[in-house]
Amino acid sequence: MARIQVLEKQVAELIAAGEVVERPSSVIKELVENAVDAGASVITVEIRRGGVSYMRVTDNGCGIAPEDVPTAFLRHATSKIRRQDDLEAIGTLGFRGEALASISAVAHVELLTRTQDAQTGARYLCGGGEEDTLEEAGCPAGTTIVVRDLFYNTPARMKFLKKDAAEGNSVAGVLDKMALSHPEISFRFIREGKEVLHTPGDNKLSSAIYAVFGKEFSSTLIPVEYELEHVKVSGFISKPAGSRPNRSMQHFFLNGRFIRCRTAMAALEEAYKGSLMVGKFPACVLHLRLSSAAVDVNVHPAKLEVRFVRERPVFDAVYHGVKSALAALDRPKVMEWKKPLPSPYAPLPERKEQLRLSPAPVPAKAAPAPREERPSLEREGWGAVLRDSGGVQPPERKLPPQWQAILDRDPVPEPAAQQAAPVKEEEPAPPKPLPSQQTAPVSTPQQEPEAPREEPQREEIASKVVGEAFGTYLILEHGKDALLFIDKHAAHERLLYERLKAQKQGGEAQTLLQPVAVTLDKEEYTAVLEHTEELSAAGFQVEDFGAGTVLVRSVPLLLDGDDAAGAVMEIAGHLAAHKTDLTTEHLDWVYHNVACRAAMKAGDTTSRQELISLVEELERNPQVRYCPHGRPVYILVRRRDIERQFGRV
Repeated sequence: MARIQVLEKQVAELIAAGEVVERPSSVIKELVENAVDAGASVITVEIRRGGVSYMRVTDNGCGIAPEDVPTAFLRHATSKIRRQDDLEAIGTLGFRGEALASISAVAHVELLTRTQDAQTGARYLCGGGEEDTLEEAGCPAGTTIVVRDLFYNTPARMKFLKKDAAEGNSVAGVLDKMALSHPEISFRFIREGKEVLHTPGDNKLSSAIYAVFGKEFSSTLIPVEYELEHVKVSGFISKPAGSRPNRSMQHFFLNGRFIRCRTAMAALEEAYKGSLMVGKFPACVLHLRLSSAAVDVNVHPAKLEVRFVRERPVFDAVYHGVKSALAALDRPKVMEWKKPLPSPYAPLPERKEQLRLSPAPVPAKAAPAPREERPSLEREGWGAVLRDSGGVQPPERKLPPQWQAILDRDPVPEPAAQQAAPVKEEEPAPPKPLPSQQTAPVSTPQQEPEAPREEPQREEIASKVVGEAFGTYLILEHGKDALLFIDKHAAHERLLYERLKAQKQGGEAQTLLQPVAVTLDKEEYTAVLEHTEELSAAGFQVEDFGAGTVLVRSVPLLLDGDDAAGAVMEIAGHLAAHKTDLTTEHLDWVYHNVACRAAMKAGDTTSRQELISLVEELERNPQVRYCPHGRPVYILVRRRDIERQFGRV
């Protein structure tokens, strides 16, 4: 049996550092929190190669006295708590005294600091947990910490770091939250030599939100200001029209600290009940203020989760604050009608419409055209029955008197070879069929009409359309012994999904007239940029627009361009939540999402011609039995089962 022994200092430091320093963003978080606790009003962060090779945090806070600098790098050395009772009411962001010791154990650190009343400052160098240099130096008031070569002595940790872009976006996410939690501080973020964030520090939360998320997101917000039972809630929430497909844009802060709070999240979504569509979530930037003695922040290593002495007042304050703001400030969306500009070519389309709708003049002695024989049920299948069911003829379309007068004055001459032949009235052009249903062009009037071709008999039982129930289910009599119920959304979704899978790489995409900017959470933003090839294969052309925003230039042909932002936000949320999925699974889910959004919706009014096309396409694809989510496309109800319910058998 191995003997128990005390670990060497260096090994113990590396183990302890792993609990605090996971990646460059965790280093930035600890250093920026120290700068905030030091009373800084301006904080500048600079990184290179995602923070792996270089990180610098500069502040104008109180600084550190030269004699205290070596002590600051010892484990459990802090100026924020003194005794056990201080843990019951923590008012600072940091308090454990582990950050500097953990960072210096896995990187090379340089510290420059000067207090406000000192003439000179101090320069301190250390690396691998060992002190190198402490000397007097000239520097501005405040503290500057430079961290180089992170994990240089722990190559195993280095292997698990992501690409530089992903690590840089993680750092950006940390600074976004710090800027939103402290709008009174001006944050400046320099990434690879380029400034990507600069908040004004004017103590206005709206200014910080604008600097972090941009104009588009800020325009969907309404303010919240509420206090109940010593719990104060302030900030901004999104209008119901600006809802998101996930919770990534819900930000809660407690006494200036970013937290994950299920209580506040549940209260927020409960207040929106009845105002949001199913599957949509509100966005928010809410600050909670309550006594430090009523909350415990020392329950999570990263201090992201907290415990409340009483959760009910927190829930009630958030719920009533959000509910009151929605009732007072959420206004219905007003549609603006823009007057179209007059066009000199306006009469031309009217003339075309007139010629298309006007029946050709019939000679006086011409016999009426014979009625076409109704198609056989056995030959035409479901589509023919749906097309001819109902028996109601459309009303005759009459032209305005001024149009009819023009036609009476200038009749259209007929070809001499067809004067004696009976003339068939021109019917309105049918709706454009699906690509899979397009037929050959119709022959010109000068050609001899082709004899009708006999279609091959289909080996199926004739079905009769009964109708559509609840705007969702198509009902057909399937022979004499069963009813067939078709879920139009599930059927259409599966057909579109199969069509997307069959298309070529990057095919069937439409370029948007105006690119759409989509603001994302930094984690989603990183996921989208890492999967641009898969998105391109599905028809989405997405570009990096900087600062957590992507630019959508094209969407799949089946998708409405107005739905581009919602589709990309939903896809981004899925990519961020399923990082370990294979590329094929990501692409398959994107096809699911596009097909679901483009398919006929349950409850929507669907034209007869659209239902005809759906049934006919189902006939051509008998393998379609389930939607991409696994729900059945159709079910069969036997006549015997129905009659048994009525006691007939």
